[in-house]
Amino acid sequence: MQADTADAPQPDPARSRSQHVLRGLTRVSWRLALGFGALLLLMLVSLGLAMTQIRAMSDLTQGFGTQDLPRLMQVQTLTVYTEGAGNALLRLMNAPRDQRVAEYAEVDERNRRIDGLVQSLRSRFDDPAQEETLGRLVAARARYADAFIAMADEVEADDLRLARRVYAEQVRPALQDLLSHSNALMRRERERIESRLEQAREQSNRIFLGLVGLGVIAMLFAVLLAWRTTRSVVTPLTALEASALRIAQGDYSSTTEALGSEEVVRVQQALNTMTAAIAAREHDIERLAYLDVLTGLPNRTYLLQPPASARLAPLNCHVLFDLARLKTINETLGYATGDMLIREVARRAKSVVDQVYPQTPGGLTKAVLTHLSAGRFALAMAPVSRSAAEDVCHQLEEAMRAPVDCSGQSVDLSLVFGLSEVSEPLAAGAPLTLLRNAEIALQSAKRTAHTFAWYSEVQEAARLSHLSLLSELRSATASHHLQMWLQPKLALSDGRAVGVEALVRWQHPARGFIQPGEFVPFAEQTGAIKQITHWMLEQAVRTLADWARPHPQLGIAINISTHDLQDDSLVRQARHLLERHAVVPERLRMEIVETGLMQDPEHSVAMLHALRSLGVQLSVDDFGTGYSSLAYLRRLPVSELKIDRSFISGLDHQLVNQRLVRTMVELGHGMGLSVTAEGVETEAERQALIALGCDVMQGYLGSRPLHGEALQTWLKGQAQG
Repeated sequence: MQADTADAPQPDPARSRSQHVLRGLTRVSWRLALGFGALLLLMLVSLGLAMTQIRAMSDLTQGFGTQDLPRLMQVQTLTVYTEGAGNALLRLMNAPRDQRVAEYAEVDERNRRIDGLVQSLRSRFDDPAQEETLGRLVAARARYADAFIAMADEVEADDLRLARRVYAEQVRPALQDLLSHSNALMRRERERIESRLEQAREQSNRIFLGLVGLGVIAMLFAVLLAWRTTRSVVTPLTALEASALRIAQGDYSSTTEALGSEEVVRVQQALNTMTAAIAAREHDIERLAYLDVLTGLPNRTYLLQPPASARLAPLNCHVLFDLARLKTINETLGYATGDMLIREVARRAKSVVDQVYPQTPGGLTKAVLTHLSAGRFALAMAPVSRSAAEDVCHQLEEAMRAPVDCSGQSVDLSLVFGLSEVSEPLAAGAPLTLLRNAEIALQSAKRTAHTFAWYSEVQEAARLSHLSLLSELRSATASHHLQMWLQPKLALSDGRAVGVEALVRWQHPARGFIQPGEFVPFAEQTGAIKQITHWMLEQAVRTLADWARPHPQLGIAINISTHDLQDDSLVRQARHLLERHAVVPERLRMEIVETGLMQDPEHSVAMLHALRSLGVQLSVDDFGTGYSSLAYLRRLPVSELKIDRSFISGLDHQLVNQRLVRTMVELGHGMGLSVTAEGVETEAERQALIALGCDVMQGYLGSRPLHGEALQTWLKGQAQG
């Protein structure tokens, strides 16, 4: 047994290594590595040769750029100034005496430049012939200088005849001699530059021929490498390309056969695996692209651009409905509860739609219920009458009547509907138009506190008008189109004026006088109210500065909104304006709406304390209309309560209002606050307020808001009183 083993042939290590190398050469990666390695080596040799030649050429051209060319430019400039010197001298001789100073200045400037160029050229020449020519040029320049002085003496003596004679006999020959030597210098410099350029061309040709030779060798090698690669790679890749094109067209059924080199076979196998994965993922992607994950309903994309596989009837009516109070539910009970309610609304709405529009035998869908976002849903229906669409809304509303139990809390599902329709449901852009119009109708229903509303062009015109108005409002403050009207506040005890309230008005250049009710609510919604407040604050402080002497007893009150209580820059602006105009802070008052204090009580209280620390007076406006701020009243640094006008109207004969006002007055006095009644219009109301102990009144009985001449007349009356 041992003998048999000993007699068996042993593997040759050298032969195994050679076989491994031969197998490696059959692989594309080995061939490409060897081929590109050799090609890279050839390119490095070419690059080294080119760099050597380019370096030599660079040294040659550097001398040309830094020495020869600047020297030639100086010689040319010298020639130009020499040629112009003669013309300048002629103008000097012919110029009137009062203009000779300017001509002398020009001649002197040219002479200085000629001298400067000659001095610079002395250090630049390394050619003996050029240096000799330059010496002759310097001598000619000296002769020209002497001749110029002689000519100038005759010019100053007003002997122009003799001056011309000196110019002709001495100056002009010296200039010509100077120009001749300058031209000789320029010719010699040009010859030297042409010689250097010829050397550069010869060296460039040698570099070009060397690179061409190396390029031919590299090209032949690349052709050979490409031919070998084509035979082993391109043919299999062509088959792979055809397979990839079928995949791109959505054909995932066919697979490619294994052929070619080892690398190509692995690519073929990977392509087959990828085909199966893409088919599965595309199915999931299409499902997710048109499906809302939260509710399982189609989404906005499905509504506006349904997939080709969807069989939908022409849909000409959209119903957009929104789950009310969802934001409050999310903030109070959490987003998980809000999501649960959205799913419940989707379930109940789908049940109604399936009942009204059951699936047809042919599979044609006549209604699509989609979840757009948050608590908003859309229902697109086939052509129906308005009454039928409204009936669907009533059924949806009825389906939501049963409350939902959320962690022990009973929550009602309240919906608001916006409806729109088009006459041609297949027209381009019809789905998007329907959705937009339904959104407008939905907002209209919310504003008017209706359950549903149909879209109309009147709603669109109103929205466009408000949008335009808000855009113009941004520039109204800068254009001084806003106006500050003032309504006096009178003491009930003696009728004297104790201050005024500033009210904003808008004098539009095209629309005329615009009442606050037409733009202030929308400014509140968009946050543009901050700009109005800042403008009113500046106008009020300026007015107080103007009233410092004639009306020191009058203060001005401005209204600040809920947005202003969140604006930290308000305190900085108030401090800056009061200091700049030197206004006593106690003369400025800011009125805060009671309900606005509850938006962010902590921040609002901090803001009010910051304003009070400046010395600004604070008031609670429309007191009695809120329902939650009484607990914060003791924390507010206010000095005045303003009773809302709804409690003052008919006060003299309404006992309930009298009791309420008495309670408010006693509450205010008990906290050390002044009490002001708003909207006083009759003498009977005034007498009732006096009897109830109110301090100040404001309303049409005292004065309407004033502006312009009416305001000036009222101010004069105050000054006289």
